[in-house]
Amino acid sequence: MSGALRHVPVLLAEMRDIMAPRAGGVYLDGTFGGGGYAAALLDAAPCTVWAIDRDPAAIARGAALARPGLHLIEGSFADMAALLAARGVTALDGVVLDLGVSSFQIDDPARGFSFRADGPLDMRMSRSGPSAADLVNTLPEAELADLLFRYGEERRARAIARRIVAARREAPIETTAALARLIRGVVRADKSGIDPATRSFQALRIEVNDELGAVERGLAQAAGLLRPGGRLVVVSFHSLEDRIVKQFMAARTGHAPGLSRHHPGGLSMAAPAAFRLLTRRAVRPGAAELAANPRAASAKLRAMELPGAAA
Repeated sequence: MSGALRHVPVLLAEMRDIMAPRAGGVYLDGTFGGGGYAAALLDAAPCTVWAIDRDPAAIARGAALARPGLHLIEGSFADMAALLAARGVTALDGVVLDLGVSSFQIDDPARGFSFRADGPLDMRMSRSGPSAADLVNTLPEAELADLLFRYGEERRARAIARRIVAARREAPIETTAALARLIRGVVRADKSGIDPATRSFQALRIEVNDELGAVERGLAQAAGLLRPGGRLVVVSFHSLEDRIVKQFMAARTGHAPGLSRHHPGGLSMAAPAAFRLLTRRAVRPGAAELAANPRAASAKLRAMELPGAAA
C-alpha cells in the first residue's frame, strides 16, 4: 500500500507518534480518504486497521491498495459503532479522524466541492441525498441565509441569499462556476486573499453532508469504543469542527469550565473524568509541512486517552 500511495495527510507523523500503534492492536481510521493514516498505522506495527469512508471512490482506491491487516468499510464514521459491531468488533485501541473534505474530493471538478474549476454543484461525499444544487435552488431565502451565516460565518449571508433567489428565478444554478460568480458579485475580495466564495461553499458542503452532526456522533461513539489505554486523535480544519472537538475532549477529561456554586447545577458533584487529555493545546503543522502543503495551514490536532494498561 505504501509504495502506491501518493497522498500524505496533514500532521501524519504527529498522529502516528501520539497514537503509538502496538503489535496486535486494533485501530480505526474513520476517514480513510487516500489511506495515508491507515498506512502509517500499519507501517508502525503489525496491527489491524479498520477503515471507514462514506465516499465509494475512497473505498475503491483502498481496495486497489489492499494489504494484510487493512479492512475497508463503506459508511460514515458517525455510524462506526454499528458498522464495527456488524463485523464483530466492539473495542478499539485507537481511533483517528481527519475531518472535512479530502484532497481527492476537492481536486476532482466532477465532485463539485471547489470553485477553482467548473463542475456540477454537487458536494455529496456519499454521492447520495440532496446535492448543493438542490439546496441552492429550493431553500427559502431566509433558510439559505441562515445556513450561510451559521456554517460559513458569512457576514453577507442575507445579500448572497437574496441574489441567489433572484438568479434562480431566471434559471437554475447548476455549476460551481455559476454560483461562485454570483457570490463574487455580492462579496468583495479583501486583503486576506481568500476567495469571496470560500465561506459560502464551506457552508453548503457542511449542510449537504451533515458534517458537524457527524462529528458529534462520531466522537461520542469513538470514546465508547476505546478500551483502557486507547487513544482518540482528531484533526480538524476549521473553527466549527475544532470547537466541537475541543469542547468534547474538555468535557470528557474534566477540563470543561465548572459551574459556579451559585448555579443550581453546581451543587451536584460532577462525575470523575474518564479520559486524560494528551494535547493541552492543539498541535499545528510545522514550517516544513506548511511549505510543502499550504492547505495544512488551518489544521489542528487534538487527542485524549482512556487511562489504563493496554490489553
